[in-house]
Amino acid sequence: MLYYFFNWLDQQYDFPGAGMFQYLSFRAGLAVLLSLIISLIIGKRIIKFLQKQQIGESVRDLGLEGQLSKKGTPTMGGIIIILALLIPVLLLADLKNIYVLLMLIVTVWMGLIGFLDDYIKVFKKNKEGLRGKFKVMGQVGLGAIVGLVLYFSDDIKLRDYDNIYVYEVENGQPVGRPVESYAANDVRLEGSGMLNAEGTKFFSHDTRSTKSTIPLVKNNEFDYEWLVGWASDDTKKWLFPLVFVLIIIIIITAVSNGANLTDGLDGLAAGTSAIIVLTLLIFAYIAGNAILSDYLNIMYIPDSGELVVFSAALIGACIGFLWYNAFPAQVFMGDTGSLTIGGIIASLAIVIRKELLIPVLCGIFLVENLSVMIQVSYFKYTKKKYGEGRRIFLMSPLHHHYQKKGMFETKIVTRFWIITILLAIVSIVTLKVR
Repeated sequence: MLYYFFNWLDQQYDFPGAGMFQYLSFRAGLAVLLSLIISLIIGKRIIKFLQKQQIGESVRDLGLEGQLSKKGTPTMGGIIIILALLIPVLLLADLKNIYVLLMLIVTVWMGLIGFLDDYIKVFKKNKEGLRGKFKVMGQVGLGAIVGLVLYFSDDIKLRDYDNIYVYEVENGQPVGRPVESYAANDVRLEGSGMLNAEGTKFFSHDTRSTKSTIPLVKNNEFDYEWLVGWASDDTKKWLFPLVFVLIIIIIITAVSNGANLTDGLDGLAAGTSAIIVLTLLIFAYIAGNAILSDYLNIMYIPDSGELVVFSAALIGACIGFLWYNAFPAQVFMGDTGSLTIGGIIASLAIVIRKELLIPVLCGIFLVENLSVMIQVSYFKYTKKKYGEGRRIFLMSPLHHHYQKKGMFETKIVTRFWIITILLAIVSIVTLKVR
């Protein structure tokens, strides 16, 4: 809203300083600061409200050091993160941008699922919370929305550098329909100058595409359509959208559950999430900048740069929440926060075409997920085979395994943060290591 107001002031009255709101870097910096301030201010009030309403964490005695001391600590603190994220985005982002609108839907959708889960646990005194099948249905529904929008929306396009189109030119700008086209590596294009340069007839095209970034590969791009390359053209028309949406659903479900499982120690989920989102912010800035993406030979996604403002607001919200969630925690984010953050991270990676980097970037979420899957599967297998269930880890998710080994909570959290930083650096490096 402020974005439109100051743009109006700049255009109508040339108001001093109003033009700053046209710059992503300025609005992103303002979003971090504003979300941080909001989370710090409202955080204390929300914690007091939760305490007054006796909305506290119920803790089972699992034999973990310091675990019982957490009993009664206010939960559902993810409300702090959601409010501190939404307010700056609504004020500072371009709300007509398809990517911003999609991320707002993701935030509210996953926030409602997490809130309902926490509500059932706290007020209905049901420790299981929202039944698993309903939670999965909510995640599948969101994945379907994201996948269908990415596949069918005309507003979501990639810059096509594989084909160069020749237009009639007036004042250096293409007009009408292309009169000719060439492959980007065609020798006839040599010496034609930079694409979109003033006076040239050669222009790239923005097209709908299902391409994504794949690390450690020469061309650094992967088109999901390859998965159904064996099918006939008629079969592809219905099969490919189905496969594409299914992949999106799996990614969003896996990452949101991974973030949920990671939220088991004070500051663990909030800290790792802030690092991951900072990395995605860098990706979004490069992908949305025609000059930088061309210089680094990275996929250019028109209009995706606006996600920098959204990502910046989420970073500020996570850091502000960490003020109250650091050991010893005054509040827990609950599923309201963890499911929301996981859904946002997955969706952000998908829309900027970096979802194939998730196993690296979100490595902590991945191992937390795998530790639970391995533990449960092995326990069931050994119980069926030997009549007694056996365990690989002392306890799952993985962070509890280290607690059982006697490692102090803050050391586990700090080391997981360090690992996440290393994985973030590797993720950035893989874009150029081909």
